[in-house]
Parts: sequence; structure tokens; C-alpha cells
Amino acid sequence: MADAPSLAARIDAALSPVSDAVSSVIFFSIDVFGVSLPIVVVWLMAAGVVVTVSLGFINFRGFSHAWGLILRPREQPGADGEISHFQALSAALSGTIGLGNIASVPLAIVLGGPGAVFWMILAGFFGMSTKFAECALSVKYRRVLPDGRTIGGPMYYIEAEFARRGWKTFGKAAAVFFAIMTVGGSISLFQVNQSHAQFSNVTGISAPVTFGVIMNLFVAVVVFGGIRRIGYVAGRLVPLMAIIYLGAASTIIILNAAAIPDAIATIFRSAFGLDAVAGGAVGALVNGMRRATYSSEAGVGSAAIAHSAVKTAEPMTEGYVALLEPFIDTIVVCTMTSLVVILTGAYLPYMTAENVQGIQITSNAFEQTFSWFPIVLLVSSTLFAFTSVVSWVFYGAQAVGYLFDGSVLADRVFKALICIILATGAAVSIGAILDFIDSMLFAMAIPNILALYLLLPELKREVADYEARTGIQKAAA
Repeated sequence: MADAPSLAARIDAALSPVSDAVSSVIFFSIDVFGVSLPIVVVWLMAAGVVVTVSLGFINFRGFSHAWGLILRPREQPGADGEISHFQALSAALSGTIGLGNIASVPLAIVLGGPGAVFWMILAGFFGMSTKFAECALSVKYRRVLPDGRTIGGPMYYIEAEFARRGWKTFGKAAAVFFAIMTVGGSISLFQVNQSHAQFSNVTGISAPVTFGVIMNLFVAVVVFGGIRRIGYVAGRLVPLMAIIYLGAASTIIILNAAAIPDAIATIFRSAFGLDAVAGGAVGALVNGMRRATYSSEAGVGSAAIAHSAVKTAEPMTEGYVALLEPFIDTIVVCTMTSLVVILTGAYLPYMTAENVQGIQITSNAFEQTFSWFPIVLLVSSTLFAFTSVVSWVFYGAQAVGYLFDGSVLADRVFKALICIILATGAAVSIGAILDFIDSMLFAMAIPNILALYLLLPELKREVADYEARTGIQKAAA
């Protein structure tokens, strides 16, 4: 299979106008101290704070209970659902712990300065509560098809809540909008693009289309097996990937322990505009929030689609399990990537560069300590990309299921088409990819968060009832 030199340019020329047009609408901005602040970023930040306060800082109170549900699972005979709590968490994490953690974190640092890390962590903390809300509600409002398959996600509670308030047409339109944006977001070209970038860096072989085709043949094998196969594969690959990557990152951080105080000071100075780089405090905030959203997807509602397949009779349990996601993928994994990049100074040569490959920065950072690490990163990034693509194809398929009322034919056609499209992911520019995917993700957050606000009173009652029955309130006290 020949990779025509002009193919990348043709794909980029087709994608860029669409990406620019959508991005200009979704990221409508106001000027704050000379930096553009997208309104949708404020929308996400506010939602995390409001939900956290409304649920009594459930990200703190429910943390230990969440681990208990994972480590000490209870059998629930007769409960609806297809996968366990651990598999649901792994499937959702496989869509969030990916190249967003490896490649987009250094991009945030380059675009917004080291201070972007502070805002990324803060967004992850409040995102834990948002993730609790959307995943618990997705399980409560999911549907079980006659063949035993579960189909769920924010589109169902969006439609139901607005219909209950007498706004049936608006609710349906909002749910359809969410589903269409989910389909757009499932075109996760970034994952294929950055894993190919590392493959090319290490091996010297380009062949982007060939790489994409081979990867997506494996993706097709998994996604056509449904959520049970996805949960099975994710439950094995995600822990392995995390151990390899975090083990190497921990080693570098320990070896550079003496420089950690300076790195932390650099992050705080940049976060509050004390270092005049990359747009100051607002630039750090915007880029940190954008990359945190791409990493954890809290408020977006995507991971709620995977969690809706969990086998449980208690919807609130999946909310507790889900709040671990932003903690793991943003507060832990993204922070460790950031520290490695900042401690080694690997980001500095790229501060004025154009068309930066984020994964190259991470690779250079690790290579300063382990000359052989680019090979390990190649394996890790390929597996991370693979599991992320698998999860997002599933999310898109569930959205198609909503749009076409659970049609098996529509499901099959979508999965086949998306795998073909994703095969081109290595041949497009990273700028167009990031803008397009960011636009889809943030667009999903608009109807999702609006529904969460309306459902907060109901959710508070559900949480209070669950905690009273299980004794969590006493344990927390």
C-alpha cells in the first residue's frame, strides 16, 4: 500500500476548514488581559464547582467508598448490565488515559506555560464530582434492549429531564445534538496521529496510512465484539500500561527529587501570571482546562456511556466508581507526565516552535534518563492509542444507537466507517485534529451540563438515600 506524499495535504485541506468553522463557534471567546477566554471553558469550570459544593464535596467523602466498590465487589444476581465495576472503570479509563496524558500535557505546557499544570489538576479535582453526577445518572436512565444489551449515556437523561419539564421538543433536540457531537468526537484521529509520530521517531519508518490501517484492523476486531469484549481487553491492558508508564515516570521524578521544589514553584508562578510566558495566568488557565477536559472528559459525558453498561442495581455505585477517573488520569497520570517534562526541561526548546509534536517532548524528557525509553514509549503509546480509539468508537456507536433506536445495522455500518476514517489519522496535521476534537468534546458539555444542573436536586436525594442505607454518612463523619 503506497502512502502518497500528497495525501496528508489533501486530508488536511479538507479537515481544516471544517475544524476552523466549528471551533470558532464552540470556542467563542472574550478577551481577558489580552488572552482569549472561551465561554465554554468557564461553563465547565463553573459546573465542576457547583456540583462539588451541591453534593457536599463528594469527591472527598466518597473517595474511599469508591475504592471499596472496585476492590471488594459484591455479586448482584439479576441486576441489569453487562460488565463489572472494574471493567466499566477500565473501559472508561481506556478512553481517557491515553495520548491525552502523554502528548497533550506537554502541549499544554508549551502553549500555556508550566502554570497550565496547576489549572489541569484543579480541573481534575472538581471534575471528580462532575463525573460522579453524569455516570450515576447515566446508569439510572439507561435502557436495556430485548437482547440484553444496555444502551445509555447523557442523551437519555437529557431527553427525559426536559420532557418531564414540558420541553419535550427542546429536550429531544438537545439529546440529538449531544449524540451527533459524540459521533464527531469518536473520530479520535489524535490518538492514531501521535502513536504514529512515536513509531516514526523510533523506527525511522513513516507510512502513515499503512500504520493507521493496521492499527484499526485490530480496533475493528475488538469493537465488533461489543462492550463485553471491550471491557475484557481494557481490564487487562489499562493496568499494565499504567504500571509501565507510571513506573518509569516515578523513577525519573525520584532521581530528580532535589529539583521538585523549584519545579513546583515554577508551576505556581506561571499559573498566576508571575512569569510572563505563554499568555500569563489566563493562557495557563485556558490551556490547562482544555487539556484537562481532553484528558478526563469530566462534564463532557462521554465516559458515562461506558459506565452505563455496568452490572448493578444501584446507579449511585457507579457514580462513586467513576469519580476515580479524573483522579487517576488527570491528578495522577497527567501530573506525573508534567513533572517529568518540567524537571527535565524538555519543553523549553519548543516554547517558540510551530507544529509541535507533544509526544516528542515526552519522549525526549524520558530519554534524558533512559536512552532506551523511546522504545518503551512506543509500545505504551500504541497501546494507549489503541484502547482510547476502541473506547471512543464504542461511545460513537452508542450515540448512533440512540439516533437509530438501537439498530444493529446502524451499529455495524458506523463501526466499519469509523475504522476506515481513523486509518487516515496519522496523515493529518495535529493542529487541525486538536481543534476539531476539542470542539466536539466541549460542544457535548453544553447540553450535558445544562441537564446536570436541572437534575441536581434529584441526584442529591438519591445520594442522601444511598448513603443513609449504606452507612457512608456515619463512616465519613
